[in-house]
Amino acid sequence: MSITVGEVRVSPDLSSATAYVLPLGGGDADLLLDALRRNRGEIRHHIAKALQIKHVPDLKFAVDDTFDRMDATRRMFADERVRRDLDTEGDEEE
Repeated sequence: MSITVGEVRVSPDLSSATAYVLPLGGGDADLLLDALRRNRGEIRHHIAKALQIKHVPDLKFAVDDTFDRMDATRRMFADERVRRDLDTEGDEEE
């Protein structure tokens, strides 16, 4: 299964990191999260080796909802009432 990592947020003290992921091509997100969580130790090992760091943050995984939020925002701006309000506000500024 191929994945997309949209974002990784690291805590201020660098003790934990949350990777926001999606299955590439729209696969089962729950299966993806289960697989990542099962292999968390191996993933941390590869990160430590690649970055040559002593302490790797504890890894957490969550579904990336960025695309869903973008779609919701697009739908909101496409709504006729919102478009009318935006057009009205633009007229008032002139």
